Amino acid sequence: MPRTTVAKTTKQLTRSIRTQVTTLGTALGAFWTTFAVNTVLGGALTQFGIVPRSVTGLRGILFAPFLHGNLNHLIANTIPFAALGWMVMLRDSRHFVPVTLFSMLGAGLMAWSFGAPGSVHIGASGVVFGYLGFLLLAGVYSRSFGSIVLSLVTAGVWGGLVLGIAPGQVGISWQAHLGGFIGGILAARYFRKR
Repeated sequence: MPRTTVAKTTKQLTRSIRTQVTTLGTALGAFWTTFAVNTVLGGALTQFGIVPRSVTGLRGILFAPFLHGNLNHLIANTIPFAALGWMVMLRDSRHFVPVTLFSMLGAGLMAWSFGAPGSVHIGASGVVFGYLGFLLLAGVYSRSFGSIVLSLVTAGVWGGLVLGIAPGQVGISWQAHLGGFIGGILAARYFRKR
């Protein structure tokens, strides 16, 4: 391989990694900054979460992923968001934003439609489950070797998360998890031929 080709490939790889780190860092920075501001305000921003079957609660579809109830909640979402978000970008960096939007919409609509009356749903876990759904099914839909390998790795490392879409633990929005997961699957289907 000529030296100029190697240099060009290395430069492209470096640019791609820099873009991925910047994208994930910006999103995670927004989570942590919002958490800090909400803590200083005594939790006042929590009202911008998803409030089921309330017209004003629909705004939570956009804001809920940035809001977290406590530090443990934020950390529990930060790690899988970074790992699975990066895996989405490994498949194709251009898919990160659309998959995120599919996941937010799925999680938000499911929590809004089926959440308990008077509850407030917050957190990025719906998006995390969207990434999981996308990564698990992208290989099935695209039938490319790389996507199939990524789907298998995702299933092996993160497959246990699927249990989070079932009703169970009080205070955990299984509705958002399920909705995000469905949103991710729909995104995988949408990108099957792209």
